[in-house]
Amino acid sequence: MRYSRLAGETADYASAREELRQAEVELMRHREQVAAQRRALPEGPPVEDYVFTEGPADLGAGDDPVREVSLSELFTSPDRPLIIYHLMFGKLQTDPCPMCTLWIDGFNGIAHHLAQNADFAIAAAAGPPALRQHARNRGWPGLRLLSCGDSTFKYDLGSEDKDGAQDSTVSVFTKDPDGTLRHFYSAHPRMADDIDERGIDLLAPVWHLLDLTPGGRGGWYAGLGY
Repeated sequence: MRYSRLAGETADYASAREELRQAEVELMRHREQVAAQRRALPEGPPVEDYVFTEGPADLGAGDDPVREVSLSELFTSPDRPLIIYHLMFGKLQTDPCPMCTLWIDGFNGIAHHLAQNADFAIAAAAGPPALRQHARNRGWPGLRLLSCGDSTFKYDLGSEDKDGAQDSTVSVFTKDPDGTLRHFYSAHPRMADDIDERGIDLLAPVWHLLDLTPGGRGGWYAGLGY
């Protein structure tokens, strides 16, 4: 199989585009192999039942009191995985991270689809009022927002250092039939010394749309004000 010829394309263009198609096929197959390798990870280590604070699901609920919720309570069923995105906001990160915000804007749009197969929440070091206000500003009505408070959750999962500097991370947890909570997988932007911000870009379609263009990603960076 190959792409249909486009009107007016040269032989050189058609040949180069076919070579690119083959490379795209190989990339897809390699992604599938990596995904299978991830699914085949051995049983992950147990984790403690961290406690968070959570505001009301209705972002328009004003100053209604927050409540405590444990990690185990975030699972709606023992056979469902739990995905938590670590938002860089709070402690040394005094303003919400623009890139994390870009990611979460997208998550908000697909949360109802994701809910068919997995539980999902956003965790941040910021306190509930600041976290809820940012969610109101962005229009995130469909997301579960957790404040880590004094919990060591973010530090233990590698999205916060001892000084309170924040990092973005995505983590997946499972729950055994006996109630044991386990860490299944985490990914961070920094994959290696020479790979600083590419570790979780598969979670945001913005990069992949830009990759389709002649200029690629260039030096573009997300912002909170446009």
